[in-house]
Amino acid sequence: MRIGVPKEIKNNESRVGMTPAGVFELTKRSHKVFVQTNAGFGSGFFDQDYKDVGAVILDSIQEVYEASDMIVKVKEPIEVEYPLINSKHTIFTYFHFASSEILTRKMIESNAVCIAYETVEDDDGSLPLLTPMSEVAGRMAIQQGAKYLEKPIKGRGVLLGGVPGVPPGRVLVLGAGVVGIQAAKMAAGLGAHVTIMDIDMKRLRHVNNIMPNHVVTEFSSEYNIRKRIKDHDLIVGGVLIKGAKAPKLITRDMLKDMRPGTVIVDVAVDQGGCIETTKATTHENPTYIVDDVVHYCVANMPGAVPYTSTLALTNVTLPYVLKLADLGWEKACEQDHNLAKGLNVVKGEVVYEEISEAFV
Repeated sequence: MRIGVPKEIKNNESRVGMTPAGVFELTKRSHKVFVQTNAGFGSGFFDQDYKDVGAVILDSIQEVYEASDMIVKVKEPIEVEYPLINSKHTIFTYFHFASSEILTRKMIESNAVCIAYETVEDDDGSLPLLTPMSEVAGRMAIQQGAKYLEKPIKGRGVLLGGVPGVPPGRVLVLGAGVVGIQAAKMAAGLGAHVTIMDIDMKRLRHVNNIMPNHVVTEFSSEYNIRKRIKDHDLIVGGVLIKGAKAPKLITRDMLKDMRPGTVIVDVAVDQGGCIETTKATTHENPTYIVDDVVHYCVANMPGAVPYTSTLALTNVTLPYVLKLADLGWEKACEQDHNLAKGLNVVKGEVVYEEISEAFV
């Protein structure tokens, strides 16, 4: 098969769809790999690294799409890429269709096969291709939240860990999935007081068993959320519904109950966000303020740490890329029902129910 790895062009996105090690696994199976020049530069991988393992370096993104049957990316195609995608392509990347109707419509029109990393699902219900980036984003949520709590950038002026004689900051984490647990772990490591909420009691029991005593669990309800937002300094939105829009757990009217300078980091922004006032931002302009509450809603948070993120992503995507390359998308999905759950749009038809429901 002919596989293309284009340079990511989303704002400040420095990750790349495949490492040289991943490309080597493809070329040694006699697959042809086309890598756009400087595609890996932001992640610390150079054109010569790809050449050394048998890749062909092409100058433009247009050439990569034209030469390839399958495209392996990190982020969803953006507007300038739409005309490059056609019926010969299998696109394997993060799509997050439920958050973008225009992207969904354009991929339907392209007649391409769109396989979304975020809906590939293991037998236990976990999302193996989303997990490493959720781990990165969960940890980054605390790093960024701690920074934006500083007064010069309009935060409350709170040091999350506190100091002797001064209580630590308070962190509220909505969702006890991968993002939530990683965020709680990082916040707890800084010494903050952490409250983590979920509607799944099994998850809360798990958190209770593995976290230190200054991480407390609470059942998630509107009443409890309204109560907690009044005295917490940093709020992390880490809610995920597979392939669907995130529920709005904090509404616009609830912001008035927060103290000025409270910081919200909505990691669920890729799925529309779990805060009503969420709108996607970029690493270039990551924050905005609504009712004196600082919002950090960067839609590609792991893109800020591309070396770590690219390695972590290729670790989990490569087995599926190899299967798709060796067998083609139809046979690969027939043989692997976990991969088949990643099929979102196939030859002009939406085949993932939650996406159809998102735009009804």
